Amino acid sequence: MTGPAPHRLDLTGVRDKAGLLRSCAEQLGFPDEFGHNWDALDDCLRDLSWWGEPGADGWTVEVTGWGELRRRAPELTRTLGEIFADAGTYWRERGVPLTVTLG
Repeated sequence: MTGPAPHRLDLTGVRDKAGLLRSCAEQLGFPDEFGHNWDALDDCLRDLSWWGEPGADGWTVEVTGWGELRRRAPELTRTLGEIFADAGTYWRERGVPLTVTLG
């Protein structure tokens, strides 16, 4: 991979939507004005300007704790997965990949 290091999101121990959104905000470095709701998460993933310029391979997010969260709160992973997929499509259409790996 060429460019900036992957961004990491550890969802281990997350139990609810508030904890999930807080983890995203803190670990992915969202701006202070992040609204801590699904729409705000979607907006932040479509404006990654605070991450600086993407590398030649775009941006990468490595998620850990996904399986644990999926077992505990499948509705959260379903919604988060949809938001990640939509953001990936948004960036791909602009020629800048956003790759999210779930582990």
